Amino acid sequence: MTTSTDTTPTIADQYAELATGFGAILDTVDADAWAAASPCPGWTVRDVVGHVIGTQRDFFGGHDVDLGAAPDLDDPAAAWRTHREKVESALADPQVAELTFDGHFGPTTVGETLLRFYGFDMIAHRWDVASAAGLDLRFTDDELAQMESAADGFGDALYSEGVCERIEIPDDADRQTRLLARLGRRSDQR
Repeated sequence: MTTSTDTTPTIADQYAELATGFGAILDTVDADAWAAASPCPGWTVRDVVGHVIGTQRDFFGGHDVDLGAAPDLDDPAAAWRTHREKVESALADPQVAELTFDGHFGPTTVGETLLRFYGFDMIAHRWDVASAAGLDLRFTDDELAQMESAADGFGDALYSEGVCERIEIPDDADRQTRLLARLGRRSDQR
């Protein structure tokens, strides 16, 4: 008798993978780089981390999922680890990821939105942190595909006030440079 096992990663697994990638970059940032300007106009590297944590906290709070007290951003890498643990603890209850609501793009779940939008945010802002800290970060093909798909799905909302600006680049630019430009970032911003 043969049994099949479902190897599809859970929402919690997928979040953990994205959170690990973001955290790995934060763990390499020198203490003096937290105050450096990021590619996000008007934001320091610390502000970028605060944004990622804050938007996820707001999202969960808006769906009556209490993540407890916000972590202190004096040490942004430690704050991220604390935040990540709280999110993963919330996602340990599969019912949290399955909560349904009417999102900006139609009916969805907390889990789908967490991966689609906030996962996108963790990948994009990982590059922002790395760039500001003087690190060279190359996205994997899977990350590029995920980001391209998300940008396609966002459509013109991607260029709403305060989100991303349109940047023109040469036609022969590589895939990452094209994606970064689509997200309002220049790969030569470091």
